[in-house]
Amino acid sequence: MSRKKEQPILENITITDIGAEGKAIARLDGLVIFVPFVVPGDVVDIKILKKKKNYAEGRAVAIHTFSPKRVQPQCPHFGTCGGCRWQNLNYQDQLAAKQQQVCDNFQRLGHIDCSGMQPICGSDNIFQYRNKLEFTFSTKAWHDQLPAPDAPPEPGALGFHIPTLFDKVLNIEHCALQHSLSDQIRLTVRDYAIAHQLPFYDIRNHTGCLRNLIIRNTSTGQWMVTLVIAEQHPGWEDLLQHLHDNFPQITSLQYIINNKFNDSFSDLPSTTFAGQDHVQEIMQGYNGAPSLHFTIRPQTFYQTNSPQAQRLYSFVAQYARLTPNDTLYDLYTGTGTIALFLARMCKQVIGIEYVEDSIAAARQNAIDNQIGNTAFFAGDMAKVLTPEFVALHGRPDVVVTDPPRAGMHEKVIQQLLAMQPRRIIYVSCNPATQARDISLLAPAYNVGNIQPVDMFPHTQHVENIAELILKP
Repeated sequence: MSRKKEQPILENITITDIGAEGKAIARLDGLVIFVPFVVPGDVVDIKILKKKKNYAEGRAVAIHTFSPKRVQPQCPHFGTCGGCRWQNLNYQDQLAAKQQQVCDNFQRLGHIDCSGMQPICGSDNIFQYRNKLEFTFSTKAWHDQLPAPDAPPEPGALGFHIPTLFDKVLNIEHCALQHSLSDQIRLTVRDYAIAHQLPFYDIRNHTGCLRNLIIRNTSTGQWMVTLVIAEQHPGWEDLLQHLHDNFPQITSLQYIINNKFNDSFSDLPSTTFAGQDHVQEIMQGYNGAPSLHFTIRPQTFYQTNSPQAQRLYSFVAQYARLTPNDTLYDLYTGTGTIALFLARMCKQVIGIEYVEDSIAAARQNAIDNQIGNTAFFAGDMAKVLTPEFVALHGRPDVVVTDPPRAGMHEKVIQQLLAMQPRRIIYVSCNPATQARDISLLAPAYNVGNIQPVDMFPHTQHVENIAELILKP
């Protein structure tokens, strides 16, 4: 039986750039090498793990020279967790890399002129900026090193999935991305579960009780904790009571029973164990408009960086240039946050979203904010946004679209070309699919402002806004 050829260690290689998926890039004799957890300017030895014709993947096994762009990570799990791949990179260099990522995607994939690119909007808070974290229970705890032979077996882990290993979870002792109370709650849940022998979920065999823990907080100081269980095991309600007794900061304590083979729970009911069935977020209105109040329940989507969400929507409002007589369509409206943010600037807003629960939340948010010029519709975008729908509700003067990472369906793009709104404001968390869609709209639209917004410091992810202007 042939053995796999051992790849060499490449010595004294300079890291030159940031690449895809948060990895860094080195180059040697025309070969591009992707290496995680190093930064441009580092000089390293690289162990090659996988080699193809035009690229290779490796890991740094020694660092000879530290880059001046390097900073000390604040997270004890950096390099293992995989969530914050850029936490060792100076924040200004993170922003530059994200701006370049948008420009590269637009120019290479969409052949789009980037002369309208604006400086990226950075986040004031680069730690403790998240208002939501979701943790996983697993019987398979991940270790960087093998435990000692005489170490007692672990009951499991509560933390984050190890990248590419769906059943391995790293016990998280501290996460720097959410307020420290989140750590206290999570560690209390883990310690109580272990002490009282509550079974962690086994994702391979689909057995066990404790499955997920979701912790949310708002700028108003409210906290929501949601425990997801796969089955009702004796003592699981005592865990919730323990949280209720020890954390008066929790204003909404929820649980969800999920016995499906996947972790999604947006289609499952939640039950209030203690407190309210929701928390509330407040967003400052645009240009002196009244603040908006949003009700958030366990299944509700809300941007995870609240201050940056307000900035993102302000850019959308600025580029939309709405007038009091305009009809606005908000595609992929979610719970109506952008629609309601813009509603006071125009005649009417039509919001469309696939998830019916989100549309119900959008309608309730409109009522709560006393905004009466909105109408929200649920359904598949490609099937709802038809010529008949437009004839019934009026041709839009402006369209805001904020699709999922996969971008817009071709039928939706064709309908946009048929409607010809004078402006389309395209918001995306994936500049690659955004560039693809904009290239399909290019026969009728010029690209104006391009505005990246950093919603997720220390990660490779970037939000981007593109202003599309109807050609004369």
